[in-house]
Amino acid sequence: MTGGVKIKRKAEGGRQKAASQPAEQPRGQAAEKQASEKTERRTPRPADRKESANKPASKQVSKPVKKKPAGSQRDEVMAFIDRSVKTKPKGENARPPHADEEHTPSTYRLFFALRVPTEIANRLAEMQRKLKGNWRAVNPGQMHITLTYLPAVPPEKIEDLKRLGTRLMQDLPPMRVKLRGTGYFPNEGSPRVWFVKVEAEGLAELAEQLRAGVQELGVQTEDLPFKAHVTLARKKGPAPRIPPLVLDHLEWTATGGTLYRSILRKTGPIYEPQSTFRFRGEPPLSPAATSPPMKGERNKNKEDETQPEMQDTKEQST
Repeated sequence: MTGGVKIKRKAEGGRQKAASQPAEQPRGQAAEKQASEKTERRTPRPADRKESANKPASKQVSKPVKKKPAGSQRDEVMAFIDRSVKTKPKGENARPPHADEEHTPSTYRLFFALRVPTEIANRLAEMQRKLKGNWRAVNPGQMHITLTYLPAVPPEKIEDLKRLGTRLMQDLPPMRVKLRGTGYFPNEGSPRVWFVKVEAEGLAELAEQLRAGVQELGVQTEDLPFKAHVTLARKKGPAPRIPPLVLDHLEWTATGGTLYRSILRKTGPIYEPQSTFRFRGEPPLSPAATSPPMKGERNKNKEDETQPEMQDTKEQST
């Protein structure tokens, strides 16, 4: 009797427990219910949307940034090189260190000239202090007397020009060069060049021989007539003239010539010596040394030659 009562109570407790628990749902329905609950959590309610719209823009959540696909290390290096080339600075510093070595010009600007000594160039530099306005003074270290200008020389002709300079100058005697007054080119209107006039015996003949020899080599020369001068300044715009200046006792002895190369720069041309030529000829004798003595002078010389002998004889006799 007691065992039946225990079984009956146990069955009733199981039915109450089952009634308190919800009935099991199929798996498909459970998945749909979970998905809908997630959607509800993500989708803001109307009140939430209204509050988010009223919030300032700084507090709004920013959109996620799309990440670029990571490239290889080589691609990053090439991209850096491209940016460096595009942002290369302008000016002389932008030139690669070996630009002159990589680029070989098809022709060279050359000229034969006499170099102005340093002490004479320094005296001329004192005159340049009078310049005003847009005059650009020539560097004293580059002052020279141009003999023949060659605007376009093929590189293979340079050695021929060196041999020409040696042949025409090696037998010349040293030249006495004298500086005179200042002048302008052109003399009328707006001048472009301020220079000092030059005088030297045999200078014009040497310039003519050099021009003829250069033309025989098939090299182009300047067509302007030869005028011996030393350029002091060049004008790049309106500038006042300087009154004429006279140079007295400013001269030197030129002992050779030089073949220069002219390299253009923004700050002005640069002259690089390519070859030098010495004047190895004997200077001419002075007229007093070459003229024969007159008749009276000849007899006097004879007396001077015999007078010591007479004195010696007198001394011996005594």
